[in-house]
Amino acid sequence: MIIVMQIGATDVQIQSVAQAIKDRGFDPLVLPGEGRTAIGIPASLDSDQRTLLEVQISAMDGVSKVTQTSRPYKLASREVHREDTIVKVKDLTIGGGSFVIMGGPCSVESYEQFEEAARVVKETGATILRGGAFKPRTSPYAFQGLQLEGLKIIKEIGDKTGLVTITEVMSGDMVSAVAEHVDILQIGARSMQNFPLLIEAGKSGKPVFLKRGPSATIDEFLLAAEYVLSQGNPNVILCERGIVAMDKSYTRNVLDLGSVPVLKEHSHLPVIVDPSHGTGVARYVLPLAKAAVVTGCDGLMVEMHPNPKEALSDGSQALTPAQFQNLVAEVMKLQAFVSA
Repeated sequence: MIIVMQIGATDVQIQSVAQAIKDRGFDPLVLPGEGRTAIGIPASLDSDQRTLLEVQISAMDGVSKVTQTSRPYKLASREVHREDTIVKVKDLTIGGGSFVIMGGPCSVESYEQFEEAARVVKETGATILRGGAFKPRTSPYAFQGLQLEGLKIIKEIGDKTGLVTITEVMSGDMVSAVAEHVDILQIGARSMQNFPLLIEAGKSGKPVFLKRGPSATIDEFLLAAEYVLSQGNPNVILCERGIVAMDKSYTRNVLDLGSVPVLKEHSHLPVIVDPSHGTGVARYVLPLAKAAVVTGCDGLMVEMHPNPKEALSDGSQALTPAQFQNLVAEVMKLQAFVSA
């Protein structure tokens, strides 16, 4: 439910409406805007509650109208939050017209490997360094990451290079440890509906990078974001990384680029595209990255390894340093043209 205040409504009238909502057991979300203020109720209301609130709130001084949100997600909705969310990490901004590129290997394999990857990322002008310390793998026998040692490597090299860092966190009890070592918490596609994890990530206050599950609808994706937002953490970044492919003999996933304008229309949260997981094939990453830019995304996440043939995970989709350098140059040229 959204209460739209009249143009020129006073602070006293706005606070009176907010207090009336609190008195009925709900948390109001005051949303200042150009010329007028809206007040959202980010909660699921039954029909009796909606009717009662609408009748009582509509009669209050300064209220213009009371409307219902049309989507099951509230805080993630552009109906409730009209302006684009801008996530600030150190000196970097994500969303609101800025464009970022995240690069690095799937897994942190050694200090030397990650240091070399960071050097390439920094020299190309990309600003966020990615790398997995904990790796959720289909097989329990596959490389699972360096774990705590990997976190220490990420932090040390992030501090050394000045790059913003991001890594995946896999369970709620790991959030605090991961948050101590990196700037952005990544929720992987397999964990998109791990609701206890989403809640703990939200409580951390750290920016949360949420990947879409391979079979998730747009509503399910945004409701997952809602779990983080509902903990008072507004710093959520969405990532489209591909949905289940009908024919896996060609690509790992189908990169759903149609989701980008849909998400931008219905949500205020920044949207990043991952063409590496979206294709699973290194030679397809550049054309899909270019296509993603045209859809209006806020950035890219691209896997790059100093030597993909020796990668311990996802080598087939990782770019070489030279390919990554070319991608950054091509993408930034295109992005400048699109945004002009």
